[in-house]
Amino acid sequence: MRVLALDYGRARCGCAVSDPTGVLASPIEPVRAPRSRRGLARLHTLVRELGAERVVVGLPVSLSGRDTAQTVETREFAAQLARELPVPVELYDERLTTRLAVRTGNTRRSRVMAVEAATRCSPAMLTKAVPAPVRAWP
Repeated sequence: MRVLALDYGRARCGCAVSDPTGVLASPIEPVRAPRSRRGLARLHTLVRELGAERVVVGLPVSLSGRDTAQTVETREFAAQLARELPVPVELYDERLTTRLAVRTGNTRRSRVMAVEAATRCSPAMLTKAVPAPVRAWP
């Protein structure tokens, strides 16, 4: 099963895609302004062109497990994707993926960090139990 993994950010969304077997993840070009019409259209195109059968959005929960402002915004983004994309959209707790990207030598910020975080998040998403699908939040 091919999965499109996303590391959401308001300015850009890091992206990674699994191979057709769902074992390996590779980074792809991030999507700018992912909540804009153009950004959403690009994500829709990626799902279609890559043959993704599900989209997994990394959920930035605080280390204590509490939601932050970014967590709330990411949940809203995932709910929007769930309404607009033709494949299931799920959330995945990504607490440590960005920190791991920094610790493994990637000191560059922004675009590269988001893509690397999505890539690191993706293999874990592929091997763990599938979380519940996103539902639209009131």
